[in-house]
Amino acid sequence: MDCSYAEQLDVRAVAGVAHLSEAHFTRSFRAAFGETPHRYLQRRRVERSMFLLRETDRSVTDVCFDVGFMSRGTFSRTFREIVGETPSSYRVGNGPMVAPNCYQMWATRPVVAAGVRRSSSFGDAATATAS
Repeated sequence: MDCSYAEQLDVRAVAGVAHLSEAHFTRSFRAAFGETPHRYLQRRRVERSMFLLRETDRSVTDVCFDVGFMSRGTFSRTFREIVGETPSSYRVGNGPMVAPNCYQMWATRPVVAAGVRRSSSFGDAATATAS
């Protein structure tokens, strides 16, 4: 999923690669990574878009499609949920970084806010983090 984040991936395809049922794969993935496969993929796409918005002059729409989102509306909503601001405002407030790459990745990784309810398009019940 990390290498193919821009491709159209679904749980059935990824679970098939792991030779697991969709339900078992989703449960195992959540237990190992603390989030559903769908949310993980969304976060990876948003992380990559953060880099492209900072480091390139590509339009928000181009970045949206480059990282695998199919609509700008979904991209903007998901970006705002994860980062806390719109892609356009993120670009304005964050220019190219000059620190070493490993530090850049750590410093720009989105953090999920506590108490935020999230739902998955894979039928998982909405979960709330401890408040």
